[in-house]
Amino acid sequence: MVTKRYWTISEVADKFGVNPSLLRYWEKEFSALDPKKHGSGKRAYTLKDIEVVGVLHDLLKEKGYTIDGAKKQLRQALQEKHKMEELRNRLEAAREELLRLAEEVDASGANP
Repeated sequence: MVTKRYWTISEVADKFGVNPSLLRYWEKEFSALDPKKHGSGKRAYTLKDIEVVGVLHDLLKEKGYTIDGAKKQLRQALQEKHKMEELRNRLEAAREELLRLAEEVDASGANP
């Protein structure tokens, strides 16, 4: 199944039940929301952008945060996501090293 790489501002606005003008406003307020812009000025949203819009929609529309409160929460959420990605990468590297060591032990014919 082929997944789209980019969505228009109208598609994203429809998905979240908001006006495109609100998404343009959020772009100005939140640096984490930065869709690509074509020479004509049309926006192209990626999955990452749509995830950010989802978080913003939840914070601002569902939970009632102010813009400043949402900025703080988004910053914390992005920092937490970065920490989790670093941890995942370290765990994957440790797993690869353990698998390599297990292969060495098997290859040497040593029995535990």
